[in-house]
Amino acid sequence: MSEIVNKVKQSKLETVDLEKLANGITVYELDIKDFLFEGLILKEKDFREKIEAHGWGQYSEGYLAVYCSTDAIIPKWAYMLIVQYAFEFVEDVLFGNKAEVLSHLLIKKLDSVDWEKYSERFVLLKGCSKIDVSSNVYMAATKKLLPHVKKLMYGEACSNVPIYRRK
Repeated sequence: MSEIVNKVKQSKLETVDLEKLANGITVYELDIKDFLFEGLILKEKDFREKIEAHGWGQYSEGYLAVYCSTDAIIPKWAYMLIVQYAFEFVEDVLFGNKAEVLSHLLIKKLDSVDWEKYSERFVLLKGCSKIDVSSNVYMAATKKLLPHVKKLMYGEACSNVPIYRRK
């Protein structure tokens, strides 16, 4: 019986796992509707009291995604007030839901990757992950890789979709 050979390991294929960029990133969500009267109306005095009483320490060492899930009209100063209270506890306070903020942070992290190391390589952008890496992160990574790679694919080594091949 012949030895089993891992052809994927022997190939020239370089795998880029965008999920790994998320390691160490914690994103908390804060829905402003919870601070509104009946989830729809911002009453300044009540809003300020609820914001002041909120346990901001629960968001420590993470990013805070702030959004409103209802159709309430939220004045800009309300978001500014949240930043003022959360600022000392969090890495950053950003507008949007958890998925939007995570996408923003991952795209920002793409700037710190040395894309030159993929020059003239066959690169696979890994498709399956435990977290939902958004399409805009894949698009941003593709833009970073195109000037360098010889071939770009998406998916898994055993079943991938060709995206680009330098002529």
